[in-house]
Amino acid sequence: MTTFERVKSIIVEVLGVDPEKVTPEASFRDDLEADSLDLVELIMAFEDAFREDYGQEIEISDEDAKDIRTVGDAVAYLDKLLKERGLA
Repeated sequence: MTTFERVKSIIVEVLGVDPEKVTPEASFRDDLEADSLDLVELIMAFEDAFREDYGQEIEISDEDAKDIRTVGDAVAYLDKLLKERGLA
């Protein structure tokens, strides 16, 4: 499963959105209608899922979370984090 596929499955589960809407360009707020609480839930879900997948603590700082505005931003951030740790 690619990072995008994993992120997409988490978004669909947490937000209950149509999988067709979850594209790399999709904005969490504008396209997926996520509010600030939804965004916090998503960040925590990403951390939990990737921790389970890779057996390592994955943490997305509040500062970094502010820059994650689209699905593609989340995928790029997580890919970078995994590469830095030698997991991808």
